[in-house]
Amino acid sequence: MEKNILAIDTVDAYNKMLGIETLHPLISVIDMAKAKPIRHMRYAFGLYAIFLKEIKCGDLRYGRRYYDYQEGTLVCVAPGQVVGFEDNGEVIQPKGWALVFHPDLIRGTALGQHMNEYTFFSYESDEALHLSERERGIVIECLDKIGHELENSIDRHSKRLITINIEMLLDYCLRFYERQFITRSEVNRDVLSRFERLLDGYFSSDRAQREGLPSVKYCAGELCLSPNYFGDMVKKETGKTAQEYIQLKVIAAAKERLNDPEKTIGQVAYELGFQYPQHFTRLFKKVVGSTPNEYRGRLN
Repeated sequence: MEKNILAIDTVDAYNKMLGIETLHPLISVIDMAKAKPIRHMRYAFGLYAIFLKEIKCGDLRYGRRYYDYQEGTLVCVAPGQVVGFEDNGEVIQPKGWALVFHPDLIRGTALGQHMNEYTFFSYESDEALHLSERERGIVIECLDKIGHELENSIDRHSKRLITINIEMLLDYCLRFYERQFITRSEVNRDVLSRFERLLDGYFSSDRAQREGLPSVKYCAGELCLSPNYFGDMVKKETGKTAQEYIQLKVIAAAKERLNDPEKTIGQVAYELGFQYPQHFTRLFKKVVGSTPNEYRGRLN
């Protein structure tokens, strides 16, 4: 483990750090106002975690606009992620709420089977969910229900009731993120414009020939976004996945090159970053409905 990064692999370890009693070995709901002050440092989580921060976000800037969500910010963390701040020796009193749960809690449950649908767990912290007052109230209500269940004695119904309430909270987060994508439509359009310019520049240069087809991860990184956030934003704005969007740009570039009768199909494929011409032919037919040779024949 890198120096100054504290590993948090169990719910009990997290509770002990905050001075909170462990009511269940696999899950905890924490009112941070009741926690003890902690050091300003980074943590490597082996847990799922949802943090509702009580902070003022009035000066938070995305793109060219400011967003005034003063009531709170929600950050979701998946196992394997490192979160927090560089250790400067400062001790702080956290504010807000935290829900942490171990992956073992959801194994074999309905929630565990489709946990990968909640892609916001892989968003970066600056792609957090900014809640309205009403939305914040709904999140706290969900946390209260989970906390209430933890205060009861564990019985054969506990796991199902707890995971159902976690799933309800995550479904609300999906809804709230969809609202956020809509309210940021102007910023999202700016991202899409930069995405277009990125792909145009990629295919107008020799980068595709040197480095291969651009991946979603590459494009997201160039736009300073996490792959999941970028993919979800493109899907919400265009109705297409980011991969489909890239493929359409590849086909558009291919059509331009096919207009040059001096270039063979293999040359066009190579220039666009395909290692094998048959892969290019297969994609072209899938998108256009005809092979590159058939398309070229219709141009004459």
